Amino acid sequence: MAAPLDPLEPPEIPDKSERIGFAWPLASRCAITLPTEVWEWLGLDRPDAVVDVLGRAEEIVLRPRVAVHPDDAWFWEEGQQQAEREVEAEISAGGVGPGMAQEEFLAHLDRLSSRRSGDPQ
Repeated sequence: MAAPLDPLEPPEIPDKSERIGFAWPLASRCAITLPTEVWEWLGLDRPDAVVDVLGRAEEIVLRPRVAVHPDDAWFWEEGQQQAEREVEAEISAGGVGPGMAQEEFLAHLDRLSSRRSGDPQ
């Protein structure tokens, strides 16, 4: 298994005179087949791997990346996705109205704070 991918740093690319493998174009599927050792070297055996394909002069550059940057992974966790679905449902049901003026908002916070402390207002 390949080392974990750093989303900001691709693996070190060997000197362009160094051949790391051959690829086979499959015209019927618009695809390129890479040898297993190249696939693993690029870290593409990870389920979250994607490839940036760049054209440069007479070269094709494959740059491995992760699909979701680690700093953003929290957003895709099930708990966060459930919270997002709840918010979307509330918005769709009309449960979200226009924003409040500053004074109105502060008064609202005071009311909420009073309820929590047991002080009826």
